[in-house]
Order: sequence, then C-alpha cells, then structure tokens
Amino acid sequence: MFQRILIANRGEIALRIIRACKELGIETVAVYSEADRGAHYLSLANEAYCIGPASASESYLKAEHIIAAAELGNVQAIHPGYGFLAENADFAEQCRDSKIEFIGPPHEAMQKLGDKVAARRIALEAKVPCVPGSEGLVENEDEAVRVANQIGYPVLIKATAGGGGKGIRPAFNEHNLRTELKAASAEAEKAFKNAGVYIEKYIEKPRHVEVQIIADQHGNVLHLWERDCTMQRKHQKLIEESPAANLPQSVREDICKAAVRLVKTAGYYNAGTCEFLVDKNNQFYFIEVNARIQVEHPVTEMVTGIDLIKEQIRIAAGGVLEMKQRNVPCNGSSIEVRVNAEDPEQGFRGCPGTITKLRIPGGNGVRFDSHIYEGYKISPYYDSMVGKLIVHKPTREEAIACLKRAIDEMVVEGPGIKTTLPLARKIIEHNVFITATGDTSFVERTW
Repeated sequence: MFQRILIANRGEIALRIIRACKELGIETVAVYSEADRGAHYLSLANEAYCIGPASASESYLKAEHIIAAAELGNVQAIHPGYGFLAENADFAEQCRDSKIEFIGPPHEAMQKLGDKVAARRIALEAKVPCVPGSEGLVENEDEAVRVANQIGYPVLIKATAGGGGKGIRPAFNEHNLRTELKAASAEAEKAFKNAGVYIEKYIEKPRHVEVQIIADQHGNVLHLWERDCTMQRKHQKLIEESPAANLPQSVREDICKAAVRLVKTAGYYNAGTCEFLVDKNNQFYFIEVNARIQVEHPVTEMVTGIDLIKEQIRIAAGGVLEMKQRNVPCNGSSIEVRVNAEDPEQGFRGCPGTITKLRIPGGNGVRFDSHIYEGYKISPYYDSMVGKLIVHKPTREEAIACLKRAIDEMVVEGPGIKTTLPLARKIIEHNVFITATGDTSFVERTW
C-alpha cells in the first residue's frame, strides 16, 4: 500500500480522497491555486503546495506543476479525482515515467477509450450495441451529409474528444447539419484542442443509464450495477440514482454484462463508467466510457456498501479484487442531487460569492459531500458545483420523501448566490420523475 498520495484536484473530490486516505492510514499532499488558498480542507492534508494562479490552465491543468509538487512531497502515487487531468492519458504516462503511480487506468486504455470513435470500435469488437453512425471521423460536410442520409435524420454531431456536453449538436435536416457541423467542430477545437467530430443517429427521448465498473490489474472485472442519470440539462447531469427505476431486470443484467465485456476488451483496470442510452423499447446503445471516478459515485457506494475511492487506491497499489460478482449487493435506493451555484431562472447563470448562511441537512439516510462552509467564497474560476446531496433508503419511494425533506432543510445563502436546489425539488416531485418515465430532454422541455 502507498504511504503518501498527492491529490491533483480541488474542492469536494479532494476532500473526499483525503478522508479515504486517512481511513487507510495514508498521508496526503494537497495542491491548490491562489483562488483556493486558505480552503479548509487543505488543513486536513499532511502538506499542501500552491501550484499557480486562479486560472485552471495555469494551475490544476499544469501537469508539470503537479508532478513537481509530487516530487517535492515525496509521494508514491497521484489521485486525479474527476475533471482537470483525470482523463488525460499523457498526464497518466508522465506520472508513471516519473516513477509515480497514477491512480486510474493504464494510459493505453485511456487513449483508446478517451477517443469516442476508437471506443466505439472496441465496443463493436466486444459485441456491445452501438448507436448507428459514421465508422470514424467525418472529414467534411459532404461526407457528413452522406452518412446522415444513410442512417436517417435526426442525427447527432459529436466531438471525438472530451466530454461535459461540449461539441455535441443535433441536426434535423441537411441545411441544419452543415451549419451545426461547423459549430460543433469549432466548439470541440476550443474546448479540447481537437476539432474531430463524428455522426450518430439521434436517439429521440432516451434515458441515460450508466454502469459502474471496477477492475484490478490481474484480469478481474466487476460491475457495481447501474445508475440512471436521465435528469440532465444540455448533457450536464442534475440528478442521479441507483438502481435505475422502471428498467426491466433482463435489460439491467444485459447492460451490466455488456459493460464488463467492454472494459475487458479494452484492457482496462481501476474504476470507470460505461455510459449508455436506452430508447423507448428498452434497447440500449453504448455512447462512451468515463475513465475515472464519477461525480455521482456516492449513489453506487450507498447501495453496494463499497468505498470506490479506497478500491481505486488498492487496485493502483496492485491489490486483487476479493469480491465475486455474485456477492456484489444492491440494497435499497439512493438518489443524488448536484448542488450548483447557478440561477435556473436566469439561464443557469453562475452565482459566485461569499456564503453567509449555511445549513446542512442530516438525519437517517442523508449524506452531504462538500467542502463549503460559512465564509467560503464560491469562485468564478471553476465548475459551479458546490456539493452533492445524497440520500439512501430501503425503497425509492422512501428515498424521494427523504430527499424532499433534506432539500427543504438545506440553506446556502449569500449576496448574489442562488442554487439549483429549488429546481431539484420541482423535478423530484414531478410525476414523470416519480414514475421514472422521463428522458434526457425532459428538464429542458418542462423548465
């Protein structure tokens, strides 16, 4: 087992990793930008180093700064968390070239799965259903039109790199396709320094279901069941739950087995998530792999009782998965709401500012993963998520009731600060959510 780990991230996930390391008896080294100087969670690490100015491009995305801090801190491994450099295969390779273990998959698997076109080829090899589309990148408008005519409109233009909903545009006719192709490519180039895009059939009104997997370096792969992430806006998840309600058991088993086949074919190890769309006929289609820990990992932890961060660390240290698939439990129902400092009434405008009043809900079945406190300054430089409110109960009906109560208890206030909590409350009391009959565009259509 490692003696010291550097956490190449900030905020909620940095604190989450520090806590897991403390329970494993591992010392931690934190890094921070000038904007995060003085954050409370930094005092819980054994050491903390400043790695640059507020801008992520000059701090958390500077691989050489992070590796220098790791060498200064004399660590054996780096945990990247999610976002920033977590899915950067070059960074993973740099870590290992520096004789520092990267707590994540091998860079070869990250390269293959980080490119959505390459990931699609691996999925087809593993006999995992994929959305009909182009065999590779589309090089020009005429090729895109040919593919779209072949598979039929509407289609989806998708960036081959990155994630977070960037570089994704629907097209409903040829004129629309030609216009959106340029826009999607430009957005992808700006966000990921990779303008490559491909074409897929647009699955109308799908559900978004993903499967959590863990795999060790000895060929053992487990799925930890599925999560439903259908409640989202512009491909950004708002509410996640496990297990997925209203999903036939046979589909549930098939989608989980498909995820295991996929990661085995890719030569993947550590934690990861295979994402799928499920259409109105419960046919599922692979869309991508997130080669890292997910924001929504707590709902899987709650229903399985497995600490995913600890498993990531053990696997990176060469440990063997001791649990067998038949023994992986799925108990009760867990739901997570992302608490974003955004104003849904103003187009989800970011709301930075200083928190002057904070009340965190508690009670049986309630968990709040966050790094905020009264006096904390929500920064305009980073993602707007300030916490995750998670509940776990024996049944989904009880979990929804508990979540309503917890949302009503929670207070995050300060000059100019709004959050997405009121919208989350509206979503979970809507009949479409209660009956699990929604789709990925439900939130945008309704609010």
